[in-house]
Amino acid sequence: MQQPCVIVGSKYCSPNPVGLAIVRKVMKITDGNFVITSADGKLLFKVKDPLFSLHGKRILLDCSGAKVLTLRGKMMTMHDRWQVFRGGSTEEGALLYTVKRSSMIQLAPKLEVFLANNVEEKICDFKVKGAWLDDSCVVYAGDSDTIIAHVNKLSFLIFVLEDSILHVNVYIIYFLNIE
Repeated sequence: MQQPCVIVGSKYCSPNPVGLAIVRKVMKITDGNFVITSADGKLLFKVKDPLFSLHGKRILLDCSGAKVLTLRGKMMTMHDRWQVFRGGSTEEGALLYTVKRSSMIQLAPKLEVFLANNVEEKICDFKVKGAWLDDSCVVYAGDSDTIIAHVNKLSFLIFVLEDSILHVNVYIIYFLNIE
């Protein structure tokens, strides 16, 4: 059996399926509008979305406030390219991977993921195919049909708390071992 590929850090990996709630605070203007919790409500991550950012930069923080990833949108690209960096850096040496749409016009979401060492980007390291109707996606190894993860939406809830509208999406992620 092949060892799992750790991209961000082993402390963020789990050998079992993980239920996550992605909470979007629609009316939130300061500090960001996404938090990610465990299925039982424990805060795991928060997305800091600076109010004014030239490159559409977002920072993923863990529950202690440490910077885990920095996501930066590339300006004026035809495939909506995003770069993902380790920690709070946007230096080329901290680049972990790049994500882009597989084509400019799509009926269903299709993304290609290229790890930092794949500079030619001829074959993707992962591809993600989504489905609008059931709000799910499948992650494949490279340009193959080998499934390595499923993300399935379990429920969608709308809450109104303190004059803020919250959209809660609960997802369960299944990572499969590649043999």
